[in-house]
Amino acid sequence: MTIESLTQCRQRLTVRGTVQGVGFRPFVYRLATVLGLGGGVKNTAEGVVIDIEGTEHALDVFRQRLQQDLPPHAAIQTLKQQSLPLQRLHDFQIWESEQTEDGTTTQILPDLATCPDCLKDIFDPDDRRFHYAFTNCTHCGPRFSIITALPYDRPHTTMATFSMCPDCQTEYMEPTNRRFHAQPNACSHCGPQLEFWIEGQVQSSHSMDDLIQGAIAALRRGEIVALKGLGGFQLLVDAQNPLAVARLRQQKGRPDKPLALMCSTVEVVSRYCEVSEESASLLTSAQAPIVLLPKVKPQKSDGLALADGIAPGNPYLGVMLPTTPLHHLLLHHYGAPLVATSGNASGAPICIDNQDARERLTSAADTFLVHNRPIQRPMDDSVVQLIQGKPQVLRHSRGYAPQAIQLQESLISNARILAVGAHLKNAIALSLGDQVVLSQYIGDLDTYSTIQRLQQTITDFLTLYRCQPTAIACDRHPDYQSTQLANTLAQQWDVPLIPVQHHYAHVLSAMADHQLAAPVLGIAWDGTGYGLDQTIWGGEFLHITDDSVERVAHFLPFPLPGGDICSREPRRSALGLLYSCFGDAAFDMTDLAPMQTYSPSQRDVLHQMLANRVNTPMTSSVGRLFDGIAALLDLHQQISFEGQAAMALEFAASTDAFMTDYPFMVSTTMPYVIDWRPMVKTIIDDYRQGVSFATMSARFHRTLVAIVEAIVHRVGLSHIVLTGGCFQNRLLTERSIRHLRRDGFSPYWHQRIPSNDGGIAVGQAIAALRHLSQA
Repeated sequence: MTIESLTQCRQRLTVRGTVQGVGFRPFVYRLATVLGLGGGVKNTAEGVVIDIEGTEHALDVFRQRLQQDLPPHAAIQTLKQQSLPLQRLHDFQIWESEQTEDGTTTQILPDLATCPDCLKDIFDPDDRRFHYAFTNCTHCGPRFSIITALPYDRPHTTMATFSMCPDCQTEYMEPTNRRFHAQPNACSHCGPQLEFWIEGQVQSSHSMDDLIQGAIAALRRGEIVALKGLGGFQLLVDAQNPLAVARLRQQKGRPDKPLALMCSTVEVVSRYCEVSEESASLLTSAQAPIVLLPKVKPQKSDGLALADGIAPGNPYLGVMLPTTPLHHLLLHHYGAPLVATSGNASGAPICIDNQDARERLTSAADTFLVHNRPIQRPMDDSVVQLIQGKPQVLRHSRGYAPQAIQLQESLISNARILAVGAHLKNAIALSLGDQVVLSQYIGDLDTYSTIQRLQQTITDFLTLYRCQPTAIACDRHPDYQSTQLANTLAQQWDVPLIPVQHHYAHVLSAMADHQLAAPVLGIAWDGTGYGLDQTIWGGEFLHITDDSVERVAHFLPFPLPGGDICSREPRRSALGLLYSCFGDAAFDMTDLAPMQTYSPSQRDVLHQMLANRVNTPMTSSVGRLFDGIAALLDLHQQISFEGQAAMALEFAASTDAFMTDYPFMVSTTMPYVIDWRPMVKTIIDDYRQGVSFATMSARFHRTLVAIVEAIVHRVGLSHIVLTGGCFQNRLLTERSIRHLRRDGFSPYWHQRIPSNDGGIAVGQAIAALRHLSQA
């Protein structure tokens, strides 16, 4: 060791990333103490600041281990180093947090599922937290759902009103304890408590176990239990009770959409689903999302059969493990799987407040198991599926939100862009210097209560990040509630409004997911998006360069009789396809299922609408193409939830590898127009000849992949992104990926950011930054 390495020096390290709420300061404290360094560490609005003093060699080791030995869930994004004058500091301390008035770029950790150590605590009869339903430590528990302000300290959480008892305070102050500076730290003597309500009346009990047993007894009676979870209420029923499941569907107004299943362990999940190594890892991760898994069929005689009404007509189950100690205790004592769905009526936002739940859920739930820890912001359960063995987030919420997405260096800006998202699966995003932060899932903006929740989320985000937007990005569709709200806010704040084309935003969000630079060919397929030519787009191929976007190909537009109602009635999309193929003669094809659902007088009205182009907007939408084909095959003529017909078409497909594609044509000049009419005519011939639905669906999917290949080869770009709601279709996406790779292209698909409209706000923010950088 050289003399120089023994030289005393002092440095200030500013660390940004996921470094608050993950036990980072205790980790820094222990590391500095072991190395004999002096100074201190504190949370600030810009991250964690470490003032540290010692020999040059010790500081080198400190910086190296700081980055190599991080605690679980921590991540360093940037580490800035500054030399300071010596102060002759000999001990190391955790200093009081510092709060500033200007904006923050601190990354906030999402809520985390119960860690293995805390799970041991709650099931250890000798542990003082035995059966305590709110046990947590620095590695698990509530974070985003309880934060009221930054930096992340107990006074800035909804735990502020719970004063720690001497034992909890000792843990909180002891550097070697895993609850050292765990902000939600509590126990049964000083922390949140449960209540059990029957018919709105609080049931008296001195024991949490008794209250949980009350809920268990209700479940065994076939009742619906409303449980207050980490980020909101859930409605629970016995998953093996068909009558209870049917009643839950009736009470929620959710006739067909799949319900989620909660199981106590991965071993229990494997009784009902195929569980791969990758899916087991997802289920047991700190994010603990709902994971879509292929069903298996348990023997009826083994007593394990689930109610058929959980996911009717669906080869997949959405399954999750318990996410909190309360869930673990409930599932452990119940001994069987539960249906766990969001605590709301269909279309309304999830309840988070006890009084709100009492008012809105009393008609749906028979009993309530609630607690007195306030929820600062709602968090639905996240939903994930596996594509090519990699997770793809479909609903971005608990465990994943808020998510910071790094920007390309060329887009780093002092501009603060608020992106308000789309109309369906709404989420917002906020640009903060070198990153865009994506919010939790908010919902479809079809009800006043969900629009209010969007407004609340915007206020909450801007307050939490102490940010005043310098511009607002929105969808180009003038009738979206998010667009109308953006207009109001832009006028109120006197900032520019930047409308962004829907599919352009989709492609940019996919690029951001992979930190992908232009040039890129984006394939954006979904249900609807307002096009630059005032038609409805949805089957788009967009060439993205550093400073432009070009529509290089699209599907041949077809009419939608009735406009928006087509999204709920696939039979109308089928009529549009038939009319494009056969003109007036289409209405003589009464042997086809969509035609048979209408009376002669109704067919006459629809015929006149199409012939005279009355309320029949044109669309290039692949989503509506899926709907129309599903209706032609008589899989669904009307639907109760978005994507129902397309899902049925995907699930009907055979895996026979020897099928041929259906015919289609592509124009010879750019923008290339994909003529799908030969395909539809051949499908009708197959239908009349009695070809199986499995074969026709498989050939339809193969044809879409062939269309992807045809356009990709014509355009000639190597990087291809697959985006939009249609690429939630596992069959379509995985086959496209395989074929593109086989042909020497590099395909990218959504993983962290939803492919559907839940991720579009990220693309809006990036589009606005691109626009401002070119202004």
